[in-house]
Amino acid sequence: MDTPPSGPAPLERLLAERACERVVVDFVHRLDLGEPGSVAELFAPDGVWEWPAGGRRVQGREALRAYFGSRPAGRLSRRMCANLLVTAGSATRATAVTYFATYRVDGHTGGLVPARPPVNIGHYEDVLHGEGGEWRIAHRTLRLAFGGETERLGRT
Repeated sequence: MDTPPSGPAPLERLLAERACERVVVDFVHRLDLGEPGSVAELFAPDGVWEWPAGGRRVQGREALRAYFGSRPAGRLSRRMCANLLVTAGSATRATAVTYFATYRVDGHTGGLVPARPPVNIGHYEDVLHGEGGEWRIAHRTLRLAFGGETERLGRT
């Protein structure tokens, strides 16, 4: 008797992994170009965002909405993401690793900002849960390899 393959069927895996990729990309898009507090909708109701090295852990959609929505006025940021690897272990659970570089300044009032090095370079480690075709981040861990202070424009 043949042993059934483990994990989801190939097409189911492909669709799940693509849906998870969309959640990961939507997260940075909302932070940089949308409404930062809306990233809470991409998390499970009891979802967690944490940065262990920075001593931060935020749990639950309302706390996530408040945390990400409290970004300073005048913050200009862009995250470049690469090497996104999603692995669907089942029809309802997947993991992802995404490398990122964050370019960020505070005090932006408009116009082009001269290029500068990224403020942070690291990766996200995600656990995503799916239900009814909808995928959400259950747990996101931020790991920094390189980091620095956010520059404030207009300082003398």
